[in-house]
Amino acid sequence: MARQCQICGKKPITGWNPQSVGMNRKRALRRWIPNLQSVSVRRGGRSVRLQACTSCRRTLEKA
Repeated sequence: MARQCQICGKKPITGWNPQSVGMNRKRALRRWIPNLQSVSVRRGGRSVRLQACTSCRRTLEKA
C-alpha cells in the first residue's frame, strides 16, 4: 500500500534538509512522510478501514 492518505491524497514530499545549510556545504535530500493512521469510516452502511492523515482524522471526528 502506498504511503498516501485515502481521503485527501496527501503523500510524501522531498526537499533539502534544512539542517544542512550554513557552514555545512553538503546538501542532503530528505523525505517528509505524512502521519497516516488507520481509521474506520461508515460508507454505504458498511464500516470500511482507511489510511488517513491526522488532519483528515480530526475532521472526521468533528463530523
